[in-house]
Amino acid sequence: MFDTTMSNIDAPTRFLSAGNETYAYRRFGSGPGLPLLFLQHFTGTLDNWDPAVTDSLALGREVILFENAGVGRSTGTVPNTIAGMAAHALDFLDGLGIAQCDVLGFSLGGMVAQQMAQDRPSIFRRIILVGTAPRGGSDIMHLEKPSLAVHFGNPDLKGYEILQKIFFSPTATSQTAGAAFIDRLMQRRTDREPQSGPNIIQPQMMAFREWEQPRGERFADLHAILHPTLVVNGNQDEMIPVANSYWLSANLPNAVLLTYPDAGHGSLFQFHKEFASQASAFLASNSDAAPYLSARDV
Repeated sequence: MFDTTMSNIDAPTRFLSAGNETYAYRRFGSGPGLPLLFLQHFTGTLDNWDPAVTDSLALGREVILFENAGVGRSTGTVPNTIAGMAAHALDFLDGLGIAQCDVLGFSLGGMVAQQMAQDRPSIFRRIILVGTAPRGGSDIMHLEKPSLAVHFGNPDLKGYEILQKIFFSPTATSQTAGAAFIDRLMQRRTDREPQSGPNIIQPQMMAFREWEQPRGERFADLHAILHPTLVVNGNQDEMIPVANSYWLSANLPNAVLLTYPDAGHGSLFQFHKEFASQASAFLASNSDAAPYLSARDV
């Protein structure tokens, strides 16, 4: 039985053997909604999920935070393709006995969600894609560009401190929100995941480079993803620029686009109250179409 504790601060880390691996995950929350699978960003672990987002969404449904193969305390080797990561995520859901759920894919996780939706369309009802890109997108996680390299090369940035710089825009308001985000990540005191090293970074970067290469007509594969989809980004995202979100919304047949001002890659964490409200409204809809989200949903 899953934990009804509605917080990523104290929900226990659980382990599931499925396929050839053992996957680390946390499962908590309750409500009438379908389970919501969370798929994480580049190098991120279970501990990189902001409790302000996970806990708010757990008020109406179970949330399932998942670590893919080779990340954190999950066993195995990190795949060097998005397709390989998607196969592990499907094995995990099969192991849990989940035939259908909703999904929130952030950054790298959004690419994995797209691949899963193509490989097994029935696995998802609704899709939320945050700070991510379609196959064949542009400028996907090029950490060598000056706006990002200056932070990755700064030896004074320790632990989560770098996330404040690369996930949030350089304005005072965004950086203040970034500092609050870091404080929330540190609320979990025990049962934390190991930090990611080169054995995770290198194959995930290879997966980004492969994902940038279109297969056939650019973006044509998106036309087959018919699920109601909410596409979200910050308009100042340096890691996966917002143009990629425009391409997603223009080519997914049933998508709504939501962009936040003065926000970078971590827009869902900077505007966590607004995001949780709008995501909840999107997930609560029983329509086969993606609903329009207005100010009333904030």
